[in-house]
Amino acid sequence: NNVLAFLEVIQSDFARLETETSSAERAAQQDHDKFVADTQQEVGEKSKAISAKNGELTTKGQDLETAKRDLDMAQSELDAAMAYYDKLRPSCLTVGTSSSAEDRVRRREEEIAALREALSILSGETIPDYGPDALYSSVEGGNRGMSV
Repeated sequence: NNVLAFLEVIQSDFARLETETSSAERAAQQDHDKFVADTQQEVGEKSKAISAKNGELTTKGQDLETAKRDLDMAQSELDAAMAYYDKLRPSCLTVGTSSSAEDRVRRREEEIAALREALSILSGETIPDYGPDALYSSVEGGNRGMSV
């Protein structure tokens, strides 16, 4: 009798263990299936993100190349402008040399006088010589210089 009771206890324990194990296996399978589905979804999302980032990388690379070309062109223009500036600078900054402002004014006045003389010779008229100061003196009526 004790053996039968012992076997019944073992059988009931075995049935309970089988039920618990089956339940645990189903729960584990559900967890695994959910994990696989979530992982596949994440992989899909990350693949799309990678594709988007690769497209963005391509666009940024093209933008970078365009910016480099623009920089090279701007640098070339700057170099040309600086070379032109360096060429012009000495004529603007010479102080106390033969190309000072006073000297340039004097040469300009001499050229104007020579042009008047040439006009006088060509037209057969006599044009009075007012001198260089006449160009800058005021005449009644607000006119500057002399009329030809």
